[in-house]
Amino acid sequence: MSVQLIIGLGNPGEQYTNTRHNAGVWFLDAVAREFGGVLKAEKKFLGAVATVSVAGTSVKLLAPSTYMNDSGRSAAALIKFYQIDPEKVLVAHDELDLEPGIARIKTGGGLAGHNGLKDISRSLSGFQGYHRLRVGIGRPSSSGGVANYVLKPPGKTERADIDEALHRSLAVLPDMVSGAWEAAMLALHTRDDKRESI
Repeated sequence: MSVQLIIGLGNPGEQYTNTRHNAGVWFLDAVAREFGGVLKAEKKFLGAVATVSVAGTSVKLLAPSTYMNDSGRSAAALIKFYQIDPEKVLVAHDELDLEPGIARIKTGGGLAGHNGLKDISRSLSGFQGYHRLRVGIGRPSSSGGVANYVLKPPGKTERADIDEALHRSLAVLPDMVSGAWEAAMLALHTRDDKRESI
């Protein structure tokens, strides 16, 4: 199944721009830069929207301007307006269960307690079969709690590792968009596996 819409999850506002929870938006911004898209605020979609061409396919980009746990309203508004099949949606988001520098592609399955994913699924009548790009941010080592951790910027080395994972994810985006999921996973996950074993 090909991709017609990429949603980058995060929180709006300058105070959140560089926080770990915005890793999905970082990927969306990278896609826009790479493929010449300009994200512009559109009130009816409660977010910033762009259109790019990837692997000969027109793809919408959406960065919801709602807070993370309210992402579904924005996603549902655009999906309904353009009559996009939810199976052709890719959601990029931060992932606590992966270390910085690791990215994984997943289709369907559990939501691992991610509030953005939960709200999108709720807005799609419980549908969870969309594609996901899980961008690793790791878990907090201190007792500060997850909420505090995801709403803080990563350290310099961490951010460099995350940016590298975003770059590698960007390299396999044409495969994802054209529906060559196995090829995309093989390329991205094989390199990640090598990285994890170092």
